[in-house]
Amino acid sequence: MANRLVHATSPYLLQHADNPVDWWPWGPEAFEEARRRNVPVLLSVGYAACHWCHVMASESFEDEVSAAYLNEHFVAVKVDREERPDVDAVYMEAVQAATGQGGWPMTVFLTPDKEPFYFGTYFPPEPRHGMPSFGQVLEGVVAAWRERREEVAEVAARIRAELAERAGVYGAGAGLAAPGEAELHQALAGLSRSFDATRGGFGGAPKFPPAMALEFLLRHHARTGSEVALEMVTRTAEAMARGGLYDQLGGGFARYSVDASWVVPHFEKMLSDNALLIRVYLHLWRATGDEQARRIALETADFLVRELGTPEGGFASALDADSEDEHGAHREGAYYVWTPGELARVLGEADGALAAELFTVTEQGTFEEGASVLQLLKDPAEVEGYRRVRAALLAARAERPAPARDDKVVAAWNGLAIAALAECAALLDRPDLLAAAERAADLLLSVHLTSHGRLLRTSRDGRAGANAGVLEDYADVAEGFLALYAVTGEAEWLGLAGGLLDTVLKHFADETSGSLYDTADDAEELIRRPQDPTDNATPSGWTAAAQALLTYAAYTGSERHRTAAERALGVVGALAGQAPRFIGWGLAAAEALLDGPREVAVVGAADDPRTAALHRVALLATAPGAVVALGAPNLEAAGLEAAGQEVPLLAGRPLLGGEPAAYVCRHFACQAPTADPAALAEQLGATLR
Repeated sequence: MANRLVHATSPYLLQHADNPVDWWPWGPEAFEEARRRNVPVLLSVGYAACHWCHVMASESFEDEVSAAYLNEHFVAVKVDREERPDVDAVYMEAVQAATGQGGWPMTVFLTPDKEPFYFGTYFPPEPRHGMPSFGQVLEGVVAAWRERREEVAEVAARIRAELAERAGVYGAGAGLAAPGEAELHQALAGLSRSFDATRGGFGGAPKFPPAMALEFLLRHHARTGSEVALEMVTRTAEAMARGGLYDQLGGGFARYSVDASWVVPHFEKMLSDNALLIRVYLHLWRATGDEQARRIALETADFLVRELGTPEGGFASALDADSEDEHGAHREGAYYVWTPGELARVLGEADGALAAELFTVTEQGTFEEGASVLQLLKDPAEVEGYRRVRAALLAARAERPAPARDDKVVAAWNGLAIAALAECAALLDRPDLLAAAERAADLLLSVHLTSHGRLLRTSRDGRAGANAGVLEDYADVAEGFLALYAVTGEAEWLGLAGGLLDTVLKHFADETSGSLYDTADDAEELIRRPQDPTDNATPSGWTAAAQALLTYAAYTGSERHRTAAERALGVVGALAGQAPRFIGWGLAAAEALLDGPREVAVVGAADDPRTAALHRVALLATAPGAVVALGAPNLEAAGLEAAGQEVPLLAGRPLLGGEPAAYVCRHFACQAPTADPAALAEQLGATLR
């Protein structure tokens, strides 16, 4: 018998719709029911591609005895953290503050007033490794609720007060200047100290792909010429691309590596990770001409479109880590790992031996039960038969049961994908990728953007979910639209980005401090309003908004937007020396601010190949945060006039002796225009490729 989750749009919630647990979705009705019954709330937070969420579900939530006890003594609420990042952020902060660690599944016990009083993550069905069983936890909470209610109330009140106190921490960045040379040098030094010079990446196991930090380092190298910054990028990018973190057959990156050498991944593949890494590898190729970086960017873009594209034109959130093995059991990595025997059966003895050597598949294995994760430690161009072997293995793998797909469309992550695909299309001459980016943008406009100009966070099967967009949705979708404008010159995208950023300033910004909140001022009230400028798996909404505001200001000359960006970046200076690995997107935005950012106006007829040549050079610019406007000469972006906008960067730009021309400016002070692509490349630090 289905429970209340049967009407959800989230695939994660739908996975629990037939549990014997009487789940409620997050909402006032659940807490009213807890108050009416005078019982605590069990809040369980996870996501569809979460391995241990599946484990706990099969062990406890699908167990009739556990479910009966839960239903009798609690109101059970299930939340998809990707649908409700605000709920997840608030209670994860409480979990981490109380236990020193966090993760998913997240298990929190609340009063009917949403106040947390007991925390945990995964609980096993029996006591294990010093952890109590889930049943013991439930019984202990019930006993405390019945017999020590005053103590529970005191704990809940204390935690709520501590969270409120912590809420003001980032306001300490108010009034600070955006980071300058000294702070960025501190950040570079901090990253150097934690850099693994032997294996690439930062810190030890587990290792996550540090996309935001790498973007900062690329921009820092472009602005200062720092070889230290470039070396950290190239070593990390090569190690990730050659190791098991990267899918050597189908393209795309897994979530993280469980070891420090990038050999064994946690196999789930996330849209957000791959969108960010497409740009890292593309920008590395743009800076150095590295052919491996070019290949990885394209293969990852193709993976994204092929395996995450939805029929409605958007991109699904993730592929699961688990799939069925040859015996029908669900096992992590089953879709991706190989033994020498399996290679020989698919390829024959000779090619099987070649593939085993090429992809480091051994009898001992690098994973479980003698299986190996594929690595590619040689340059494929140097290996005769690489393409043949790879194609045959990919075809054979397609016959295996595929991992489940979380096919909800998240606005923010689609914004990141739009930006990545648009840039990839322009720089690597792949118009099909631009078409994919435009389809996704059209879906966001038609399904996620309301008639009031507000974003909804998720959709599925073309149907919007009910949850309001958070700051990262507005910031990352604006980023995607700005990239589309730079690539296409279609002024509508700039106007749409401006509308989203105006909403950011109106509903997410603190006018007094200049800080930004993760939720709008008219969003559902939680026990505190979440606010965090640090990066996690994705760029923080705070610094992503600062980057988009800065870009928009460079196009339009809006002092309001530039000032908002500068004020928002004040907190980056405060964190640059302390935690550079977790403020990478903000550091990248600070690099753009220090560089200007450089503003490039390309004018000429759209069908003139000379215009296209100048436009391509402008997009090849390594100058941090360079913005590119494209239009007809002397055009003030008629396409934007209906929205009450202009593009001053294009205004009053004539042809040069009748030829298409490019103007490079900073703060609307411009160098002499040029019609020569080589001269434009010199002005922008671009290499003709």
